[in-house]
Amino acid sequence: MTENSSQQPASNPELPTTYTPADVEGKLYERWVERGYFEADAKSEKPPYTIVIPPPNVTGALHLGHAFQVTLMDALTRRKRMQGFETLWLPGMDHAGIATQNKVEQQLGEEGKSRHDIGREAFTERVWQWKDEYGGRILGQLRRLGAGLDWSRERFTMDEGLSRAVQKIFKDLYDDGLIYRAERIINWCPRCLTAISDIEVDYQEDDGELVSLQYGEGDETLVVATTRVETMLGDTAVAVHPDDERYARLIGKRIKLPLTDRTIPVVADTHVDPEFGTGAVKVTPAHDPNDFAIGQRHDLESLTIMDERGVITVPGPFQGLDRFEARSAIVAALREQGRVVAEKRPYVHSVGHCSRCKTTIEPRLSLQWWVKVDTLAKAAGDAVRDGRVALHPKDMEKRYFDWVDNLNDWCISRQLWWGHRIPVWYGPDGEVVCVGPDEEPPTGEGWTQDEDVLDTWFSSGLWPFSTLGWPEQTPDLEKFYSTDVLLTGHDIIFFWVVRMMMFGLYAMDDEVPFKTVALTGLVRDEFGKKMSKSNPNAVDPIVWMDAYGSDAVRFTLANGANPGADVPIGEDWVKASRNFANKIWNATRFALMNGATIEGPLPDPSAMTATDRWILSRLNETVADVDRYYDDFQFAKISDALYHFAWDEVFDWYVELSKTTFFAGGEQAEVSGRVLGEVLDVTLRLLHPIVPFVTETLWTTLTGGESVVVAEWPADSGFRDEAAEKEIELVQQVITEVRRFKGDQGLKPGQKVPAELTLAGTALAPHEPAIRQLLRLEAAGEDFSATASLPVAGATVALDLSGTIDVPAERKRLTKDLEAAKKEKAQAEGKLGNEAFLAKAPDQVVDKIRGRLAKAEADIERIGAQLAGLPQS
Repeated sequence: MTENSSQQPASNPELPTTYTPADVEGKLYERWVERGYFEADAKSEKPPYTIVIPPPNVTGALHLGHAFQVTLMDALTRRKRMQGFETLWLPGMDHAGIATQNKVEQQLGEEGKSRHDIGREAFTERVWQWKDEYGGRILGQLRRLGAGLDWSRERFTMDEGLSRAVQKIFKDLYDDGLIYRAERIINWCPRCLTAISDIEVDYQEDDGELVSLQYGEGDETLVVATTRVETMLGDTAVAVHPDDERYARLIGKRIKLPLTDRTIPVVADTHVDPEFGTGAVKVTPAHDPNDFAIGQRHDLESLTIMDERGVITVPGPFQGLDRFEARSAIVAALREQGRVVAEKRPYVHSVGHCSRCKTTIEPRLSLQWWVKVDTLAKAAGDAVRDGRVALHPKDMEKRYFDWVDNLNDWCISRQLWWGHRIPVWYGPDGEVVCVGPDEEPPTGEGWTQDEDVLDTWFSSGLWPFSTLGWPEQTPDLEKFYSTDVLLTGHDIIFFWVVRMMMFGLYAMDDEVPFKTVALTGLVRDEFGKKMSKSNPNAVDPIVWMDAYGSDAVRFTLANGANPGADVPIGEDWVKASRNFANKIWNATRFALMNGATIEGPLPDPSAMTATDRWILSRLNETVADVDRYYDDFQFAKISDALYHFAWDEVFDWYVELSKTTFFAGGEQAEVSGRVLGEVLDVTLRLLHPIVPFVTETLWTTLTGGESVVVAEWPADSGFRDEAAEKEIELVQQVITEVRRFKGDQGLKPGQKVPAELTLAGTALAPHEPAIRQLLRLEAAGEDFSATASLPVAGATVALDLSGTIDVPAERKRLTKDLEAAKKEKAQAEGKLGNEAFLAKAPDQVVDKIRGRLAKAEADIERIGAQLAGLPQS
């Protein structure tokens, strides 16, 4: 709002004239850590509040997604700490098996070596060296962001304690028959040479080909269509729907498989959609999950036709060809035999790619380790259904149940060298022994440990309790489990959240791993597009922190955080948040220069001005709103409420309206100084969880307190003054209306204008000095001649605009605006008077039209008054 006063108070020596984040952020954070503010005490009698950070990959660097979630978790924990909870926010990193192994393999490749050249033991040592040198840089970046993590409890998914937890739960699940080894179809990366999880598969629309092929001979032929012609070498059946009359005569018969000397059966299976394509599908059980299921139902042979690198192994002319080379060669051979019925190129379809190396995934039949999930998944579903775990927002429950209720057994083995090695030993006579953490593995000739390691999600699924010391019954586990909130992106609800639920309920005697799952959206650019390293819209948050400060980045992210929704962010918004931090700084400097204090109790309301009582009433309403929004994880509403209260109501209205009081001095200035001190004290504490650095500097300067980090969270005192709120609303109406009028005349905000104010008998009378100061209204002299009269809020403001306004032009402009308002009113009345429209229109549409009518009526009254106030000449 402000038009700065021409009076210049003396400068305050305690705060620099401008706020420079780089001068304070690093020093403040180190001070917080040194003083142990973020360290939790398991022996404390305070109620616990626990959050474990979703462990970032050891290979990772801070990106906006991390910064977003960390900001929200930090806000939650800082507030709870201020509320008197023994708060534990536990940090750590994930070993990120395949991603980290790829990093080190790239290093070896630059040296002309592979991991096989140096062997497993030396390679593992090399990865640990890489981790010590390069891993964990993201943790330093989290400090830069201001994350209040308990660094004394930092964990790593492959540290000694967590490795023990992994071995313990594997052994327990194995002994209970919930871990088994079997041949199944998995996602296989021919470049990384390992099975990978569903979350490590990126699907994209690729240009391929759809080829229709004729199988069989003579009268016993049918046509199948495929995008992967090369897999026909592994076909062991053709499937049709049992009710499809076109193929009834062929069901049970064997037909010739082209390019081979084999015949394959025609089987009837309800999985086949007779309306799709020709209604006949080729069945390759070893290279397609759906085909594998059909093969299981019909006892079909599974033929693996390519090796781990995607090279054809079937004896014959195609042996040794890469799968894509084989595709072209096989199509050419089939075309020569007249077997190609149709070809469609390009044929755009969804194809899975390895998220690490972008290689096309090959579904592959493989002997792997699996977790049997039926009972575990049921428990995870029940915990949400019976209310022990709340998903927020609640509409995410459907997605959760859709996944957990249809979960397939989980492939947990990976053909890597970096990770938790599967604790199973094989003996010379076929023995299989699973070894727990307190057991010695079998030794002797012929005994070998399984070569595979566990899926990264296996160890991260234990994160909420393994980080607290499980399987030992530690004081941390007793005090801080189960955790209170898991805040994470909705994109990994299926892969991480569900696994933590399954393992937590299993290992911790049906005690849930967290009470609330707060799901966030994904950070996008200001136009709503996904950010990625391959696009020019990707942003390094460190760059923005360097330019505008960490508080500005944090506030921008929190301000866009609606539960479950994606978060757009752009640099202009970060600049605006930087301006907000500067506004807080400058307003606090003004307050300190003008006697704002927190010493002693608040004066009795009877000693306060209406402006004082108004801002205290609004302050308590804001405290109540912020608490309610925090409890509902409405971070955008928290930020919006604090922004508008601090900038609009405190800094623009209260400070400006009170300047005449402060500059006049005396007892009333002392009362208002105490009120201003109270408002700033509470406002800075409310803002602290989201913008910790600037608030720490200002709050300690204002109050002399040790740190706002450990200050008490504000409470709603219950003070409300509706009369004062209504009174100041009238003052705001007068100032806003006259400012609008001056602006409409092309007058500059600070341009002085002679005026007569008729305020007697209204609640506005005590505010005349403030109104005149803010509007730059001079006293009316002897030659005063009112050229405009504005009736507003029960008062009249007469202005002498001689020489500053073109009366005919102003009358023409207002007349045009009045006609537009009357037209808007007529249109709204017409719709609201139409019974047919009212019967069909949604309630929100009708409400919107009623709002338009009310605004039009108000505009007609306002513009009419302005016209009446213009001189007649």
